[in-house]
Amino acid sequence: MDARELLLDAALKVYGEHGTRGATTRRIAQAAGVNEVTLFRVFGSKDALLREALATSPRALQFIDTKLPETPVDPEAELTEFCRHHHQVLHESRAVIRKCMGEFEEHPDTTRTACQLPVMIADALQTYLTRLRAAGLASGKWNARAASAMLMGTLFNDAMGRDCMPERFPYSDREGIKHYVALFLQAIGARSAAEAGDAASTDRVGVRVRVPVSRQKTPASRR
Repeated sequence: MDARELLLDAALKVYGEHGTRGATTRRIAQAAGVNEVTLFRVFGSKDALLREALATSPRALQFIDTKLPETPVDPEAELTEFCRHHHQVLHESRAVIRKCMGEFEEHPDTTRTACQLPVMIADALQTYLTRLRAAGLASGKWNARAASAMLMGTLFNDAMGRDCMPERFPYSDREGIKHYVALFLQAIGARSAAEAGDAASTDRVGVRVRVPVSRQKTPASRR
């Protein structure tokens, strides 16, 4: 890695451990294996470095990779993959996330950058859910933005609270995701493409024409 990448990686790590005040330029430079002069030459200031680290570091880019396909086919498999990836990145980044939340009032300009990442993920999930319903793979009157907030909030709660409140999660994270996805699919009336195709075929082939009662002949009228 070049000096820029080393500093971005080190800044994110040091910030997660010590917060804004503790993440001094000297500490960040030492963690990156470069001198402070290089830090100021590349980024100009600590605040600029922290903002870029929170928004464009490899961890941040991994965070916004939702793994959701452009064309939904199998909502259970696709949402399970999304949840596993998102939960893993949340859990691995929990120290940085907690620092951002705790310092938002004191350092809003720095931490607001990180707040844009979940907004981007929510937008991607909302788009996926909208396409899911349009493809006939989900049904019901529900708000796609609210549905995405519900699922993301559940994952956030698990990833951030599992280590400090283990009593609330008497199941593994993998089992938890399985439960969350099952409940979510039920809530949005989701089904796989194969199930949707079978239902459509039944509608086309298996429909029985019913004769109105008034037109049905009774045994007496046939005599």
